[in-house]
Amino acid sequence: MSKRLSIGQMKTDLSASWAIAKKDMRIYYIKPGTLMFGVLFPLFMFLSFAVGKNVPAATLVPGLISITILFSASSIGPMVIPIERKVKTFERLLSAPISFYSIILGKTLGGFLFSLAIGVIPLFIGLLWFGTQIVSIIALIAGLSLGSYCFATLGIMFASFPTDNPGNIMMILNFVRLPLTFISGIYIPVESLPGWGQIAAAFSPLTYVNDLVRYALEGKTLYGPIVDSIVLVLFTAAFLFLGMRLDKKFRK
Repeated sequence: MSKRLSIGQMKTDLSASWAIAKKDMRIYYIKPGTLMFGVLFPLFMFLSFAVGKNVPAATLVPGLISITILFSASSIGPMVIPIERKVKTFERLLSAPISFYSIILGKTLGGFLFSLAIGVIPLFIGLLWFGTQIVSIIALIAGLSLGSYCFATLGIMFASFPTDNPGNIMMILNFVRLPLTFISGIYIPVESLPGWGQIAAAFSPLTYVNDLVRYALEGKTLYGPIVDSIVLVLFTAAFLFLGMRLDKKFRK
């Protein structure tokens, strides 16, 4: 009987998570803040550093995909949760007969799906206009999926701080996202960084996303696709754990 109840509760939670994700997609995907911080900002920042480089355009595609995934996936949670705190929607979700985990899953799904939709745009541009080749479709799927979900949980972790102003979260989040773009092999390969830079890069999830996408499109890798995938799963679990702990701490 208890097993049947647990399965039923799991189905209820999954349905609730999907409903939350669909609601967030319908309402927040076209918000000016989401489009600015999730799409335009990373695009212009990447172009400002990439334009003028004496390298084939196709070699820049993995970095553009990686930075797009970072900013798009991590922008949804910090936009959605503070706004819902302000209008008391988030509190209503917490009082609903669903688990807290289903709420977090729904919020991360919103960022995950948004990032996948945005991340394939530079991929298609690279394939159609710059002659980018897919060396490993499995590594490409892993890079897009694991990277999108990892950065979605990063956004949820920062959104756990108690504020109803998305700008406050975005300001703090950018203090993390911007340094990550410079130490993760996006503009300068990790192997070309000084020793301290290579050590710092090893603590950045963006490093492993970029390495995985680079392997998928160029066949070049520093850590290997298996190591990249495992580390991204560990980062995702850490961000989820910290986000839940922070939320529980600030809601007391």
